[in-house]
Amino acid sequence: MATEVMPVPDPGLVPAPRPVPAPTSAIPVPVGNPLVGSLFDLTRRPLRSYLAARRDHGDVVRFQAGPPGLRADFYGVFSPEGVRQVLAGEAANFRKEDPFYDELRSSVGNGLLTSQDAVYQRQRRMIQPLFTRRRVDGYADALAQEAQSLADRWRAVPGGVVDAAEEMSRFALRAVARILFGADVEKAVAVVHRSFPILGEYVKDRGYAPVRLPRTWPTPANRRGAEAQRALYGVCDRIIAERAARAERAARDGGDEGADDLLTLLGRARDDNGGRLDPTELRDQVLVFLLAGHETTATALAFALHLLAKHPEQRRIAREEARVVLTGRAPTAADLDALPYITRVLKEAMRLYPSAALGGRRAVEETVIDGYVIPAGAQVVVAPLVTHRHPDHWEDPERFDPDRFLPEAERIRHRYAWFPFGGGPRACIGQHFSMLEAVLALGVLLRDFEVEAVDRRVALAQGITLRAASPMRIRVTAKG
Repeated sequence: MATEVMPVPDPGLVPAPRPVPAPTSAIPVPVGNPLVGSLFDLTRRPLRSYLAARRDHGDVVRFQAGPPGLRADFYGVFSPEGVRQVLAGEAANFRKEDPFYDELRSSVGNGLLTSQDAVYQRQRRMIQPLFTRRRVDGYADALAQEAQSLADRWRAVPGGVVDAAEEMSRFALRAVARILFGADVEKAVAVVHRSFPILGEYVKDRGYAPVRLPRTWPTPANRRGAEAQRALYGVCDRIIAERAARAERAARDGGDEGADDLLTLLGRARDDNGGRLDPTELRDQVLVFLLAGHETTATALAFALHLLAKHPEQRRIAREEARVVLTGRAPTAADLDALPYITRVLKEAMRLYPSAALGGRRAVEETVIDGYVIPAGAQVVVAPLVTHRHPDHWEDPERFDPDRFLPEAERIRHRYAWFPFGGGPRACIGQHFSMLEAVLALGVLLRDFEVEAVDRRVALAQGITLRAASPMRIRVTAKG
């Protein structure tokens, strides 16, 4: 990194000069297509492009994407300290106003993931009490029942071969929908499972497009996106309306519905002035929880199974822990601390394959990151998938090693060398829920099954979240 130091007449009389930040023009730029820059690389293979950019150019890289006259700049920030600055140290200067958040907001509403400023603060204060450790631990029985139902179904699979990505997506969706909707879970699962992937591709494509056509134009992509959105909005609105009608009847009859699913608790939540979430706000929160609450856990579980299926020694240790701790009973919230190796397996899976592999912000004011000037208005990308593989912070970063997350290793590592749940004031509110669900589910599956890899290599794709773009088949053999 080039810096300038101005000469001083006498080092003993004046303070040592501070390095002059390198200007924007000095930030390395990957060589792209002469006509569209890095557009094709970022749209067709974004993960590979960001990994290569850090390897070849360093921790701050400027991507230029789009044809002349419509070219946009994206600034990749890959060092843990740079990530800390964006997400925590200068969080107020980096807003969720990049094209992807704009598109996500238009697709799933202004919930906790996408809202900002006073709206976000109000939502966070209302919703935070619903995600305390004690409250979330109360969902452990329901999560364990869903995991056991999955295990029972696997016993009947012909040939014992399942697609881990597909299976974990359905499991995690059922689990979070059950917590959200209670007895109404079946009404939502099929619609959400079908519609979210379509909407995710639509958001990704529009986010990278140099020209975004109005959503009202009847293009094939707009029609697919609108239909997926209508289906999601429709199922959520119906359940919310039915739940409100039941609550009204219960109140009129002098009773208490007594439901403790998350949707009911959201409906009871109050802000500082005693106000409630209106039906649109409720739907926006539900959609965010359905998206973030099942995609993150599903990705972690699928890749944890895939990695264990390929690594017999780590699989043996994890299965033995599950067998000793959980044999003869269903898991409980207390088992989160009793399954430390399985927890480390999941953390390592989230290091290698974080669900939120890329995240964007907009710099409000000019700032300096890792010695480079980032201009006001710049689109800034942080990339957990890249930072989680940074060779300055992870020895042999491509190797699967759950012991990277032993307590003594975590204590000395930079806080933002691993950030699958984000960080700073916008850190994921559901982190404990996701870890509880994933640890209990993986414990049940490893207790009941031996797993072996059928597909040893899996292609990746990046939509709203990271996902497998090819089959992730494993063979499951029932034990005990």
